[in-house]
Amino acid sequence: MEYHIKDISLAEKGMLRIEWAERHMPVLLMIRERFSKDKPLKGIKISCCLHVTSETAALVKTLKEGGADVVLTASNPLSTQDDVAASLVKDFGVPVFAIKGEDNQTYYSHINRALDHNPVITMDDGADLVSEIHLRRKELLGKVIGGTEETTTGVIRLTSMAKNGVLGYPIIAVNNAQTKHLFDNRYGTGQSTIDGILRATNILLAGKKVVVAGYGMCGKGVSMRARGMGANVIITEIDPIKALEAVMDGFLVMKMEEAAKIGDVFVTVTGDKDVITKDHFQLMKDGAIVCNSGHFNVEIDIPSLESLSVSKRRIRDFVEEYKLKDGRSIFLLGEGRLINLASAEGHPATVMDMSFANQALSVEYLLKNSSSLSKIVYDVPHSIDSEVARLKLQAMGISIDTLTEEQISYLRGWEEGT
Repeated sequence: MEYHIKDISLAEKGMLRIEWAERHMPVLLMIRERFSKDKPLKGIKISCCLHVTSETAALVKTLKEGGADVVLTASNPLSTQDDVAASLVKDFGVPVFAIKGEDNQTYYSHINRALDHNPVITMDDGADLVSEIHLRRKELLGKVIGGTEETTTGVIRLTSMAKNGVLGYPIIAVNNAQTKHLFDNRYGTGQSTIDGILRATNILLAGKKVVVAGYGMCGKGVSMRARGMGANVIITEIDPIKALEAVMDGFLVMKMEEAAKIGDVFVTVTGDKDVITKDHFQLMKDGAIVCNSGHFNVEIDIPSLESLSVSKRRIRDFVEEYKLKDGRSIFLLGEGRLINLASAEGHPATVMDMSFANQALSVEYLLKNSSSLSKIVYDVPHSIDSEVARLKLQAMGISIDTLTEEQISYLRGWEEGT
């Protein structure tokens, strides 16, 4: 078995980490139990480009129990948990190509090693597998029957491909499932981003002005948790509806050029590029902290920050100080990459349980229905979304009401008024 990881001797620690995560992932374990009996994925080759974490390991183990032949590569150069990668290789026989801190060349060589697996299904977190297939590995297009996408950023890229008629196979947007984005994006990103900032800096958020760029589900989560820590939260937005929602939620809303003058900590969560630019850096106060939790590091214009600087040094793990020509310092966290995974451990297993349950069930759905699907981006079927929610409530020991026949009839009719 071929693989490329940091150190196989880290496997024992990785196994314990996986065990801990699985204690908090009951829905995925229920699906694994069924997969183990039914083998719905028997013999299917799956290439996964995901964050190599303990929660992802739980998903990969579930796919293998379903009979799949799985290869895993990292979806971000800084997100890999090297001990988990070692355990997947040593304890579960999964080929893994991922090393925390790998350079860009190694990152893409790992992606291509995963594609050498000749997958029937791709599983993406940011659409790097899909884009690599379409740009440089087109010989695989006739073999892949479908794929899944985990993130907002990836769904944006894939939707654009579909609209331009270049998407070569159907994709299920796991990110769009309500049991994903309402929980993973909001509660997962919210908590893990704050965790990453605090682990990297050890600052006190209480009293700080925290600027959150973007008020989608991820931005809502970060804003909520920052306010809970005592921060004064400022939102920047380009969508008037989301901006209005932020105002009604009690946050200050302003343009980034105004927020740049007063912010202490800046967090980008938009999925777009150039959210914080050279003009904004020139306005920031001495000691401003800048980080990203929106998947790609293009949200922050790092080349412009470097052009404004006379020196750069690493002052703490995951904290780089850029000394500007006028004497000010700006601190960039995690090289502008996902701070919740660069300096912390990513989303808690409790929310990844639902996200990865959607992934596993969506792969099963693709196998059953690929022949009837067009080469576009689909939402997760409502039946899968609802089943994940039902299983999560069941695991939590929570029961809910059901409609009576009379109530169902009332909702379907129109004759009965006030």
